Amino acid sequence: MTAKPKCTIHDHHYGWDNSLAPALEVESGETIEFEVVDSGGGQFTPTSTSADVTALDFSKINPVTGPVYIHGAEPGDALQVEIVEFKPSGFGWTAIIPGFGLLAEEFAEPYLKLWNYDNTSAEFLSGIHVPVRPFPGTIGNAPAEVGHHSVVPPRAVGGNMDIRDLTAGSTLHLPVAVPGALFSVGDTHAAQGDGEVCGTAIESAMHITLRFTLQKAAHLKTPRFSTLGPVTGHIDQKGYQVTTGLGPDLYAAAQDATRYMIDLMTAEYGLSAQDAYLLCSVAADLRISEIVDAPNWLVGLYLPRSIFG
Repeated sequence: MTAKPKCTIHDHHYGWDNSLAPALEVESGETIEFEVVDSGGGQFTPTSTSADVTALDFSKINPVTGPVYIHGAEPGDALQVEIVEFKPSGFGWTAIIPGFGLLAEEFAEPYLKLWNYDNTSAEFLSGIHVPVRPFPGTIGNAPAEVGHHSVVPPRAVGGNMDIRDLTAGSTLHLPVAVPGALFSVGDTHAAQGDGEVCGTAIESAMHITLRFTLQKAAHLKTPRFSTLGPVTGHIDQKGYQVTTGLGPDLYAAAQDATRYMIDLMTAEYGLSAQDAYLLCSVAADLRISEIVDAPNWLVGLYLPRSIFG
């Protein structure tokens, strides 16, 4: 049986700062439920439109819930975080935010897609359904560096990693950089493709239950994690459409693979370019196929056929 969470944490903060007072102090082995605000800080509602994207208050972007102080945690230790359960809200959003995303120069206009979803599926358009697979986009410990630090880039202690395989049943190991670890979590997603190419997934508020175990003197350099089983089996049944990009720059190759997939979806499925871009972000996976045959590396973008009916 799953241990009942000790309590629910509602406090959230913006950015990483190891001087923040803990919202809660716990012992190793305890299980805690977190109330997570979506990455937009609750600024989008079921009546929002694309015009509201330009009105975003970026000071309220990417709130994280915490921090949690784990007794006995010291620099050099690792914090084992077992992801126990998600309670999704059923409402989410995906947006093209001007100046942000893999193809920011080509998609300069704001665009917003609102979602209602259940425990298994989110309808994108009629006949297109994305499997729901909740995970936290941002999860980590406070950095050792003093001062306030942006939550946007991932860090050696975790943070905005957007690892879509950190689903229920996964176990994450995070380096501890400050006494107490000062753990926080946020940016919960109902679904995302590897790469989150437009810059947003199905952003959605949720409750998430986590169990903490302290590992002394682990000396991790970066996070690592394990999963219970296959990470793509839920969408493999009908195969994939795959586009590729190649060249000496992996970022440029990823851009090309995404551009070509957008072209494919507009031609074969009749989607607008904006909708195709969003669908790549929430359902398609960027993969490095080879990075050893100089001077060109190859990237593929895998779109599961199963989302189309």
